[in-house]
Amino acid sequence: LGARPPARCVGYGLGRFCSCPVARRQLALLLLLLDELGVPPSQCFVFDPAFSEQELALLGELGLRLLPENEEGKHRVGEAATLFYMIHCGKALYNNLLWSNWALGALSKMVIIGNSFRGIEERLLSRILERDYSYIAKVLKGTEEIAFPSHPHYTDTFNDTSIHWFPLQKLKELSCEVWECVEEPTYQECDDLEIIRKEVSVSLQRPAALEP
Repeated sequence: LGARPPARCVGYGLGRFCSCPVARRQLALLLLLLDELGVPPSQCFVFDPAFSEQELALLGELGLRLLPENEEGKHRVGEAATLFYMIHCGKALYNNLLWSNWALGALSKMVIIGNSFRGIEERLLSRILERDYSYIAKVLKGTEEIAFPSHPHYTDTFNDTSIHWFPLQKLKELSCEVWECVEEPTYQECDDLEIIRKEVSVSLQRPAALEP
């Protein structure tokens, strides 16, 4: 991709992989990617409020680490290039992630594997996209995207999935107005939020010994 390889990974929404074959295949790809990229499992942080005790234990055996709380996607990359693995997550999660890293230096360190931004743009009315998911709307012209190849055996596993990254030069070409508004998303007018809020997930998540 012309960028330095990720040194760490964050995975949201892996799902109930002990009972769901689709989630199990998505977890398998995540483990293969970590191996291919040379990212230690201890540098892969995951979260899904739906994880069972058994799944939390298995993730611990695999060496992955559980994020201590529901971040609602608001994870800052810091100094390290980071892969975000977010297949079939809600649009608000991507929007929150972009907002929390809304700067040239941060966005250019990110790679997102998840729902196609082009697909989101095509399926939503422009006024809805700009109102509810403004950071996705604003970053589109600064995004490079490659769709996952289609495969008849995995149509329900990786459909509408793309790799996204944000080249520094493309980001610099965006207008100054794009960077001026950094208001935190609230989704007050959003009818289909597709995200589990922090206060809701507290009652769903159980304590585990995987926290960093």
